[in-house]
Amino acid sequence: MTDTTSSAANSTSFAALPLSPAMQATLQQLGYLSMTPIQAASLPITLAGHDLIAQAKTGSGKTASFALPLLTKLNPRRFAVQAMVLCPTRELADQVTQELRRLARAADNIKIITLCGGTTMRPQRDSLEHGAHIVVGTPGRIMDHLERGSLKLDALETLVLDEADRMLDMGFYDAIAWVAEHCPAQRQTLMFSATYPDGVMRLARQFMRQPQEVKLAEQHEESKIRQRFYKVAHEERLQAVATLLKHYRPASTLAFCNTKQQCRALLEVLHAQGITALTLNGDMEQRERDQVLIQFANRSCSVLVATDVAARGLDITQLEAVINVDVTPDPEIHIHRIGRTGRADENGWALNLVGPSERNRIIAIAQMMRIEPEWHELNELQTTDEAPLLPEMVTLQILGGRKEKIRPGDVLGALTGEAGFTREQVGKINVTDMSTYVAVKRDIAREAVRRLAAGKVKGKTVKVRAL
Repeated sequence: MTDTTSSAANSTSFAALPLSPAMQATLQQLGYLSMTPIQAASLPITLAGHDLIAQAKTGSGKTASFALPLLTKLNPRRFAVQAMVLCPTRELADQVTQELRRLARAADNIKIITLCGGTTMRPQRDSLEHGAHIVVGTPGRIMDHLERGSLKLDALETLVLDEADRMLDMGFYDAIAWVAEHCPAQRQTLMFSATYPDGVMRLARQFMRQPQEVKLAEQHEESKIRQRFYKVAHEERLQAVATLLKHYRPASTLAFCNTKQQCRALLEVLHAQGITALTLNGDMEQRERDQVLIQFANRSCSVLVATDVAARGLDITQLEAVINVDVTPDPEIHIHRIGRTGRADENGWALNLVGPSERNRIIAIAQMMRIEPEWHELNELQTTDEAPLLPEMVTLQILGGRKEKIRPGDVLGALTGEAGFTREQVGKINVTDMSTYVAVKRDIAREAVRRLAAGKVKGKTVKVRAL
């Protein structure tokens, strides 16, 4: 493997890359002006046709790092799958598909299909029958389609493994290996991973041809993420989370536990204190998972409690705090956890509860991050009980979604027109296949349910409930 550091790219302008004039124009329209560090380091390698292993986390601009080379090679007139992206979760697959569509918009009619579990096979099979250029999906579902013969890969030129470490954590090693063996040997393989566990390197040795390696030191701007460590006894750990929440009062918090049991126990403690919290776990059906993520992202749930496996592929904007309820034994995972806060121009808190047996883990984390841990005592915290920690929004679920051709504008129109609310009282609107979710200000939630149910959305009466 050839190791390439980020100094490989001298210019950070996309104009310096060997891309078609149409692609250069698309990048300018989309506001892609200068490359992120991962793009600058990897694009010269991938556009030259080499295999690549790159260390990159969610939010680093990695999607464009693999989208540009695969779109450059694509022949739109050939109706066959020429590129495939494997992702750990449906959320990430959806994000990648959206980004690919935006970057492909200058080319004639490039067809991109998402193949993930949690939905029925038939519509996916029908879409594949009509032909596709790019497939984005989760390993298990891709494997199903290959076994049934509905997906053919003989024209494949590019295979991308996105968030490879996450896929391995979720137990997809064998599925990825099986899928890779069903791809043509003469192809380009690009692998992106935030951390480098053994399995990632094992995959690389098995399926890649002289891959070049790009590792970028993960930079969290010190000023953006303020990290504090609190010593706790084992039995006071869960109550300590409530204490932190009541003191810091973040509008949106991701709390990490090392086990599902700990997640459940924490949820009970928070609910008992009147804190609106939801949990994500690997046993959930996709529909339940979607509902939880929608409520958290639209500000109608203050705390999301999750394990590392359940939080794979999560990319929530505006996250005020990450609380490590349990310290992870892996320092790279710790860095990845806290990197979800303090994004863009926001500041974020990383609050860590440390039991007596976890002190050594903090030493390893401090060495890797090159920091001096800032220790505090829980009894310093002020927990004024003046107002309960309630989220500002409430999510309303409307039965009916894409299948009924409902669009966000229809719901916004119903709320701001006939129902008489203002645009400022309405938050995010998410339309799924069967349901539509709309966030409204807490003080109007009950009245909004009543008026929506009494009125019409898209000329039809609808069923509405507050989640």
